[in-house]
Amino acid sequence: MTAKKWIICAAAISLILTSVMPGASSRASAAPESSETASTPAVPIIGSSAQAPYESYNYNFWEEATPMPAAYLPERYITGRELGVGDFLEPADMHISKSGTVYVLDTGNQRIVQFREDGTEVKVISSFNNEGTEDGFSNPSGIFTDHEEQIYVADTGNKRIVILSPGGELVRIIQNPQSDVLPAGFQFQPLKVTVDEAKRVFVVANGVYEGIMQFDEKGTFIGYVGTIKVKRNYVDYFWRLVSTKAQRAQMALFVPTEFSNQDIDHKGFVYATNIDVGSKEPIKRLNPSGEDVLKRYGYYDVSGDIYYRRTTGPSKFVDIKVLGEGMYSALDSTQGRVFTYDESGNLLYIFGGLGNQLGMFKTPVAVEHIGERQLVLDRGKGNIVVFVPTEFGSNVNRAVRLHYQGEDTEAEDYWNRVLELNSNYDIAYTGIGKAKLMRKENKEALAYFKLGMDRKNYSVAYKRYRREVMKEHFGTVLTLLLAAAAAFVVYKAARHWKQRRESGHEAG
Repeated sequence: MTAKKWIICAAAISLILTSVMPGASSRASAAPESSETASTPAVPIIGSSAQAPYESYNYNFWEEATPMPAAYLPERYITGRELGVGDFLEPADMHISKSGTVYVLDTGNQRIVQFREDGTEVKVISSFNNEGTEDGFSNPSGIFTDHEEQIYVADTGNKRIVILSPGGELVRIIQNPQSDVLPAGFQFQPLKVTVDEAKRVFVVANGVYEGIMQFDEKGTFIGYVGTIKVKRNYVDYFWRLVSTKAQRAQMALFVPTEFSNQDIDHKGFVYATNIDVGSKEPIKRLNPSGEDVLKRYGYYDVSGDIYYRRTTGPSKFVDIKVLGEGMYSALDSTQGRVFTYDESGNLLYIFGGLGNQLGMFKTPVAVEHIGERQLVLDRGKGNIVVFVPTEFGSNVNRAVRLHYQGEDTEAEDYWNRVLELNSNYDIAYTGIGKAKLMRKENKEALAYFKLGMDRKNYSVAYKRYRREVMKEHFGTVLTLLLAAAAAFVVYKAARHWKQRRESGHEAG
């Protein structure tokens, strides 16, 4: 056989082996990739994830990307054409009010489109009466509604916040804030807006590094909240000290980063994202004093993907949505993924991605929710993708919510269902361990905390189990100790008597 034929045969055998090797396709298409090596799961994804257009995965205790069933699947698109108002043009933001009305800030068309999720009650607001003059928007970029359904629009091009009634009539305009703390020549360019129950207005503004701007109900500027602290690199700091004036002018300044978006929970805590992609704390939960009180008790930082391609870079959060019961979702524009966390900072699941299929995005800009559904606004495609939970995702959500409400025993049933669908879901083992710990089943809790790699709760369970064992066997141990002491006394007395007797014989 000639060399050419040998080469052809070898190539054919190689192709055959490649096609029949298990996990070959999943290994090639796995989602996350390390900055050093492509560390991706090779195990075929099970359950409903086979229907997802994106890889569904999570990170375990060892920070390894592991496949898991999809928690959410795309259901359908919502477009402006379907609503009968024409195509959306570069929409910048989306908000869903407490009544369930969807508000889309259709920036390219300089309008607000509001509707119900089922496509009914469609209304367009493109202008309003401003003291007898027809007024409109210029490059608006943020929208929010308060508990009275008043509409707050960050009208960026016009450098103002426009507040409208539910019917679209002008209520108030916030512009040209005045304060001694504002720099001379300050230009107010609001990007995102949020409102609390007391109607205090929180504004993320362009070029503002001091924090989120805060206004009272009347629109008066009252200060900043949540200033991002800068962590200096002391090597750079040293070089700045020894450099010339011209060299220092070329160096980067120690300037805080800007916030990119925000949301607010029912307690008045502001959840905010910043645009510093190198930060280990890109998400913050700010209390009324402006302090970051976000819990970060998970295996790793609350910062999106752990592993990523060097050419892609780390996650960059552009929006955040509070889901309730301590849960929140953050939208990563880098890979087009939605990361959902619980109150403690545990990463629950990931869905979405960049691409052309239903459920994949071009330029995602906003995430919202209606009940268990999550909606993502795609500026690049000009549509909204509606995601619905799978059996796996629904069980996870239910278990997390029950745990938040203190109903760990009820949550245990759902955690068991989760493990039936994904036996590698570490959080479920921890959840069951907590339920058993609540029922004082300390020995059983130990086993589950060990499986969930929860060292903190394992230590708690171990201390309780040790105390339980000691209490249970205290009487037996005490009896044995007393018997041993009595035997020792008898032994000492007998030995002493024997010695005296022997000494008496010797004296005689």
